[in-house]
Amino acid sequence: MTFTVAALYRFAPFDDPACLRQPLVDLCAKQAIKGTLLLAGEGINGTIAGSAEGIKAVIAHIRALPGCAELDVKYSAAAAMPFKRMKVRLKKEIVTMKVAGIDPVRDAAPYVAPADWNAVVDDPETVLIDTRNDFEVGYGSFEGALNPHTTSFGDFPGWWRANAESLAGKRIAMFCTGGIRCEKSTAFLRSEGVEDVVHLKGGILAYLEQVPAEASRWRGSCFVFDERVSVGHGLVEMGEKGERDLPR
Repeated sequence: MTFTVAALYRFAPFDDPACLRQPLVDLCAKQAIKGTLLLAGEGINGTIAGSAEGIKAVIAHIRALPGCAELDVKYSAAAAMPFKRMKVRLKKEIVTMKVAGIDPVRDAAPYVAPADWNAVVDDPETVLIDTRNDFEVGYGSFEGALNPHTTSFGDFPGWWRANAESLAGKRIAMFCTGGIRCEKSTAFLRSEGVEDVVHLKGGILAYLEQVPAEASRWRGSCFVFDERVSVGHGLVEMGEKGERDLPR
């Protein structure tokens, strides 16, 4: 059996995320879905795996939640179940930055489609920033990308503020695994007064899925947060096994 893996997120205002938790727990149990889903007042984030029909049922349920009709989902496959259990957790943020007042729905920067991303990577006037943790960057990144060497996403605002002066006036392009961290980090940069900033739509996973290997500017593999460990072009499994949590 091949398992369908769905990496998903949506920034959406949930007035009472706690009341959304149990229906998700029950549905995932009924459909034999495993993985992790995070719920917060700002939306939903997670990666889940199971049968194609089971994943379809859970995605339909999430799309029916307030503000989630346009849920961002990236599908891939796994030869074995990549998760050991199902967790639906309540959090203060679906991706932790610890900066008050950031609103990705309102302030996230413009997208660049995967098909157009190579031109961004190749532009010598653009500063390419990898918003992922240093551990993740060690698996692979885009040619010429700047690595902030952060331990967790919550370190990014401090890194930016320490380096903002040297990057002032430059065009900034940002990317992350599936897009969620860039929604928040570009909104943060705009709150800091950066006007010329863009980010990769759908993140590295969308790029690896859509851009042929022979045309790629990606080097290495992309770390993912399940027992596949990392994936390459076509989202093919690349790594050793060991269950991971979602981005810190």
